[in-house]
Amino acid sequence: MAKYRKLGRTSSQRKALLRNQVTQLIYTGKIKTTEAKAKEVRKIAESLIALAVKEKDNFETVTVDAKVARKDKDGKRVKEVVDGKKVTVYDTIQKEVKKDMPSKLHARRQMLKVLYPVTEVPTEAAKRKANTKKVDLTEKLFNEYGVKYAGRNGGYTRMIKIGQRKGDAAMEVILELV
Repeated sequence: MAKYRKLGRTSSQRKALLRNQVTQLIYTGKIKTTEAKAKEVRKIAESLIALAVKEKDNFETVTVDAKVARKDKDGKRVKEVVDGKKVTVYDTIQKEVKKDMPSKLHARRQMLKVLYPVTEVPTEAAKRKANTKKVDLTEKLFNEYGVKYAGRNGGYTRMIKIGQRKGDAAMEVILELV
């Protein structure tokens, strides 16, 4: 018996399709697809969520000194003349930073192998690059889903059959996070 379904595609097409669907499932919470694709997507998504649950609290908080440019009331950088040159004035501040432990860093990189980068575009600023922002799905997995599913041993997704597709009579399902 095969380890996975081939879905009538070459390996590169299949990998891209599954990565895209897993990314959308994590980002939106549910997707509509065929039953065979959903079963493959479910395997990948559940392993990512299990990794997030396992490594959610595996970090340490470190205090670091950061140099920040001093700004005036208008928000512009303050400059002073030193040896005939204008130089920006910097202040040193204390900052709390989360530092991943090695196993969490490895888990994050394993997730990034599967997930595509997502850019969120507000509806009112469609087709404009100015107001877009990148969504960090690994942070969403660790902070949101890792905490949500902490007391659960697997079974993070639900498959709801919605009937056959009109064109080719393929069984369609909604795959959603529980």
